Amino acid sequence: MKVALLSDCYPPRLGGIETQVHGLARALVAAGHAVEVFTITPGPADGPIPVHRLGLRRELPGGLLINPAARYSLRKTLQRSDFDVAHAQLGVVSPFAMDGVGVALDAGLPVAATWHSVTGHSEPLVRALGYAARWARRGAALSAVSAVAAAPLERVTGSPVAIVPNGIDTSFWSAGERPQRSGPVHVVSAMRLAARKRPAQLVDAVRRARETSGTDIRLTVAGDGPLWRRLRGRGGGWLTLPGRLSPEALRDLYCHADVYAAPAVLEAFGIAAAEARCAGLPVLTRAESAVRELVEDGATGLVVADDAGFAAAVARIATDPALRERLSAGSRQTPVGFGWPDVVQGVLSEYRRAASGG
Repeated sequence: MKVALLSDCYPPRLGGIETQVHGLARALVAAGHAVEVFTITPGPADGPIPVHRLGLRRELPGGLLINPAARYSLRKTLQRSDFDVAHAQLGVVSPFAMDGVGVALDAGLPVAATWHSVTGHSEPLVRALGYAARWARRGAALSAVSAVAAAPLERVTGSPVAIVPNGIDTSFWSAGERPQRSGPVHVVSAMRLAARKRPAQLVDAVRRARETSGTDIRLTVAGDGPLWRRLRGRGGGWLTLPGRLSPEALRDLYCHADVYAAPAVLEAFGIAAAEARCAGLPVLTRAESAVRELVEDGATGLVVADDAGFAAAVARIATDPALRERLSAGSRQTPVGFGWPDVVQGVLSEYRRAASGG
């Protein structure tokens, strides 16, 4: 099968969708399929997977990716090529991929469209604009990376929205022999340090847990972003902000931690949380977040309703060694799934659904 992957974001830009699209391209090729990527992210065009970079040579201020002329280049290529399916990857703002769905449908291609974000407060706008419903009526196969992300799209379109989760390298992240932990309880997280991910609320929750439990709890938040300086002043010596870590360094961090904390509520999947679960860490998450789909409450982590509950859960884990050990054992013994071979099978199922008209 020859696949056209359409995505506004792609490496060398760093981020969740970028990593996922690159990973999917590699996994499809490994499964014997031909893949070409179409993106408006600037960068090199050379590499084992063909990448058509249709954007401006430089990003606009604020990292904005846009090129209204890209749709014309995409149309020309799709009309002249022998692709079997186009697969659009959609985030909160994806003008190129959204245009690409229409272009591919006009070219007569089967189209799969996957959402990597939670519609949230923009649900009325998505309903009013009507593009997702139009795509469904034209036969596109709609999917999302979690049930949390799929539900609002089903409400808006009145059409079935499949769940095609993100993929992770389970062989890389799988829990090995973990050293015996001693000393302060260590809470870890990995995220972009931006308001949407709620790192400040995590720092506050750990501070409250330290105060109420009287326990020495340490917090490490890996990642960079605009809130880094503000967070430095929000914690004390118990808070470590090492910046963005390599996968190897992150895996080592998880190996020496007790629990992974996922404080975001507008989370469509939670790749870092899935990697932490695969590494054997129990996960603490909010009930509104799609991360809850990775967690069996009380067995592989804890699911809480609000920030007060988050702080209380951190305190419980810190003061109850038996609970900590039970959650850790449950996480180590319960496979998290989401390996790329399984994800590719789900993606191929969507391609077949697209070929049959959605």
